[in-house]
Amino acid sequence: MLLACGSLVGYGILNTEEKPKPRAVPTAEVMYEVTGEGTVEISYLARSESGSATVVKDAALPWKKTVRVPLGKDPTVAIVLGEEGGQAACTLAVRGAHVQRATAWGTYGRATCSGPLPRP
Repeated sequence: MLLACGSLVGYGILNTEEKPKPRAVPTAEVMYEVTGEGTVEISYLARSESGSATVVKDAALPWKKTVRVPLGKDPTVAIVLGEEGGQAACTLAVRGAHVQRATAWGTYGRATCSGPLPRP
């Protein structure tokens, strides 16, 4: 009887049923910047659980955001001008180094900046 009770207590102590914590995903610092004039919608990739883009509607320019992006994902920032048009440029820098610049102009003008990150 004593042995059975001891076994149950030991099982309770050893069987914590804790799930392993997910490993941290390595990231790189990415800076997105949008300059210009007009009403602009900005979509950019940042570290998120869902992996979806973050969207900023009617962003005031100039706009700048520094985020961490998981290695292996390509950082991207896309801009769309409004009905009034105008001109805006996106810039992408990875770990402080300029990667790409693109310009949008006119009604609903679009531009996208993207670049590779190292694979994990």
